[in-house]
Amino acid sequence: MRRWICLSAMLMEAGLVSAQVSVALSEQDFLAEVPLVLSVSRLPQRLQDTPGAVTVIDRDMIRLSGARDLADLLRLVPGFQTSMAFEGIAPQASYHGGFGSYSNRIQVLVDGRSTYSAYFIGSVEPGLQAVALQDIERIEVLRGSNSATYGARAFLGVINIVTRDAADTQGVQLGLSTGGNAIRDARASLGWRTDSAGFRIGMDRRADDGLAGSMGRNRIDRFNFLADARPTSNDEIQFRVGTLDIRAGKGSPANPDDLARDTNYGSTYLQFDWRRSLDPDQDLALSYSHAHENYVDAFPYSLVPLGINDSIAIDAGGSASNETLSLQHTWRPGSGLRAVWGAELRREKIRSRPAYNTDGALSTDFSRLFGNLEWRPSEQLVVNAGAMTEHSSTSGSSLAPRLMVNWQFAPEQTLRVGASRAYRPPSTYEQFANVRYSWNGYLLKVATLASGKVEPESVIAREIGYLGVFPDLRLNLDVRAFHERIDGFITQLNSAGPKDYANTENFSIHGLEYQLKWQPWRGAQLAFNQAYVNLTLVDHGYLNGIPVDYGNALPAPKLASTLSYFQKLPGDLDLSLIHQDSGTMTPQRTGPDRQTAMTRTDLRLAAPLRLGGKRAELALVLQNLGAPYADADPAFAFQRRVFLSLRIEP
Repeated sequence: MRRWICLSAMLMEAGLVSAQVSVALSEQDFLAEVPLVLSVSRLPQRLQDTPGAVTVIDRDMIRLSGARDLADLLRLVPGFQTSMAFEGIAPQASYHGGFGSYSNRIQVLVDGRSTYSAYFIGSVEPGLQAVALQDIERIEVLRGSNSATYGARAFLGVINIVTRDAADTQGVQLGLSTGGNAIRDARASLGWRTDSAGFRIGMDRRADDGLAGSMGRNRIDRFNFLADARPTSNDEIQFRVGTLDIRAGKGSPANPDDLARDTNYGSTYLQFDWRRSLDPDQDLALSYSHAHENYVDAFPYSLVPLGINDSIAIDAGGSASNETLSLQHTWRPGSGLRAVWGAELRREKIRSRPAYNTDGALSTDFSRLFGNLEWRPSEQLVVNAGAMTEHSSTSGSSLAPRLMVNWQFAPEQTLRVGASRAYRPPSTYEQFANVRYSWNGYLLKVATLASGKVEPESVIAREIGYLGVFPDLRLNLDVRAFHERIDGFITQLNSAGPKDYANTENFSIHGLEYQLKWQPWRGAQLAFNQAYVNLTLVDHGYLNGIPVDYGNALPAPKLASTLSYFQKLPGDLDLSLIHQDSGTMTPQRTGPDRQTAMTRTDLRLAAPLRLGGKRAELALVLQNLGAPYADADPAFAFQRRVFLSLRIEP
C-alpha cells in the first residue's frame, strides 16, 4: 500500500508540473484513432470487431518503456509472465503460466512469419529476439487461443510483430546504450529508395552480464534486410533476409549434470511475400519462408558418481530447418460479409545425434486449411466464425474451430462472447528423444528416452469480454473473463529412470484480466492492467496406471498488476514510470516448494537533442529501483540496472 501511495504522489506531482503549461483541449487531443488489428482473423478489423481480446503496443510505447527486448516489454500485457534468464535460449514470455523452461504454447509471428524453434520443443524465445525493438512499428497480442487462424502453435495466444515500412526508415539511424551490468547495446540502420522500391539494412547488438547468480555474458547479434517493391499498381512484393546469433552463459559450476559453459544459438531466414489486388473487393497473397537454426552446447560430465575417475564430453547441439508455403484469398462475398481462406504447407527437419541417437533427419510435415468469416447482420452485431483443419505426419489430424459474437449495445460499448477449441501436438523431442551417455564404448546412462505414447494436448477456451471507450472521461477499458480447460497436458517426468514425456494432468485456468488507459491531462497517459489467474486441477493423468501429481506448483501468479505512467514535461522532456507487482509463483527451474514473488519499478527520463542537423534523444533508464527479485531460478536475481541510451534519426 505504501508503494502505491508513493507512486500516486509522484503522478500527481508530475501532473501539476504539466498542468502549468496546459491549454484547452478537445476530445480528439486525448483519444487517438482506434487502430486496425491485422492478425487476429487475417482480416483488418477494428478492436471492437476482433474475435478476442487484443493488446496493441505501438512504437511510442516501445520507446517510452525503456525496455531492451520484446520479452521485457510484454510485462505491459495482462496475463503474461516474463523472464530475463538465458537458461533456455534467451529471455522468454508466456501467457497464463511458464510451464517449463521453454514457452511453447503461444505463437510469435514477425511480419506473418512463424518464428518458433522446432529444435527447442516449439520455444518462442528465439522469435522474441528476431528483430530489434527500434525496427518495430507495433505489436498485436491476442490474449487467448487462436489456432483457428494460425494452427497448433497458437494454443494459448499469438504475438504478431509488425516491422516498420522501408518508406518510414530512410537515411541513417543510430542507437547506443551503455551502463551498469556491462550493458553495451548498439544499433545502426540505413534506408534508401528508388522510384518503385524501398530498402533497409539494419544491424544491432544487445549485450550484458545477465542475472546475478547466473553464468551471464549474454550477447545477441542481429542482421535484417528488407526490400519493398510495387512493380505495378496492383502488386506489392516484399523480400526479407536476416540472421540471429545468441551467445549466452548457461549452467552452474556446482551441478555436474548442467555444468557452467558458453552456448551458441544461430539462425538465418529468408521470406518472400507477394500480394495482388484482384479488384476493390478481393486480393490474393502468396508467402514463402525458409529458416535454419543451429545450436552448439557442450560441457564435461563427471563420471565420479558412477565410480569412474574420468569425465566425458556431453554434446547437446544440433540443427533444424523449416520451410513454409502459404496461399491466402480475401474477398467480400456480399453486403455485410467478409471472408478469408487459404492453405499452408510446412516441413520441419531436425538433426541431432545427442538428442535422438541417430544421424538421420527427423521430419514432420504439416498441411493446413483455414477460413474465417466476418458477418454483420446489423450495424451493432458482428459474428466471427472460423476454423483450421490441420494434419501432422507424426500426430494425425485435428480441427480447431472458433465462434465469437460482438455486440455494440451502445455507442463505443462492445460486449464480446465466444468459444474456441485447439490442439497442440507433441514436439519431435517429446515424441522421439533418446539421450545416451557412453564411455569407451560402454553405455553409462540413458538420460532421456521418450516412449512416444504422448497424445496432443487440447484446450477449450470460453470468454466474455467488454471493450468500452469513454470520450468524456478520456478513458478506454478492456475486460476479459476466461475459462480455459486443458486436457492431456504434456510434462517431462523426472523419475529415477530415463526421463520421459507423458500426458500427466487435466486442469482449468480461469480468471479475469483487464487493461485501462486514461489520459487525465495534456501530455499524460496512464495505463493499468491486472490479471487474476487461478489454476485448478481437474484430475490426474496416469503413467503405467499410477496417477501423476505435481503438487502445489503455481505456474502463474494468482494476481499480477502493472501501472504505466507516461508524461510529457516542460522542455519536451519525457518521463516514464512503470511499476509491477506479481504474486507468488513457482520458478521454472525449481520445485513446487520454492515459490517467489516480484516487485519492480522502472524510471525513464529522456530529452530531445539536435546532433548535426539530425533528431536525437538522450535517455536515462533505471530498471528495478527496489530490491533484487528472483527470476527463473531462486538463485538468479534481477538487480538494479542503470544505463544511458542515445537514439539518432534523420
